Amino acid sequence: MVDKRRVKQRIKGLQQIKTWQLVILLILAGFVAATFLRLNNIGMVERRAAVLVADEQGDEEEMIARLYDLQRYVSAHMNTDLGRGVYLQESYTRDVQDWQAEQYGDRNPNGNIYKKAQEVCAPQFSIYTTAYLQCTTSELEKYPAADELADGSNKPRQETYIHAFASPVWSPDFAGWSLVICAFLVVLIILRIIALAILRLMLSRHYKSI
Repeated sequence: MVDKRRVKQRIKGLQQIKTWQLVILLILAGFVAATFLRLNNIGMVERRAAVLVADEQGDEEEMIARLYDLQRYVSAHMNTDLGRGVYLQESYTRDVQDWQAEQYGDRNPNGNIYKKAQEVCAPQFSIYTTAYLQCTTSELEKYPAADELADGSNKPRQETYIHAFASPVWSPDFAGWSLVICAFLVVLIILRIIALAILRLMLSRHYKSI
């Protein structure tokens, strides 16, 4: 009889906190965690955009500073994955243009073919863009000697202008601790359900009724 009373007391103690109350707390905690995760991602997007603006402006010192800021943020916050990374397209385009100007300049037997290519492409574009680079490259390829003169060993490589930083699976920030709370509530709900089921089973099997 004493054992039966103890089992009932334990059931009563577990029933003081309802499962639906824990579920509501879990939903609220999940909403908070989702909000902080979203804020982390927005922070990454803003810093990536700052890098691209500096790249477009051609300010190398500012671009390096913004890249460093992006790296620090991504490495310290979860849900900030850059995907394939941030591509410094404008820097690549400018560096290839400089390389072409050096390689296809006055040394070419056909004259300064880079200047000739610029005379064709410059009127079509107001700024350096990928299309501008493609136009220049296409014009240079029209001269047979261009392939012989150009030394591709020092040509800018596109992959070196892609910067990718690793985002942690979990970070000790608001988003990370919110997820810990969610995980704790999930475990608590599961344990409560299992404990109640076991206690009720004990009563029904060993004491025939609650």
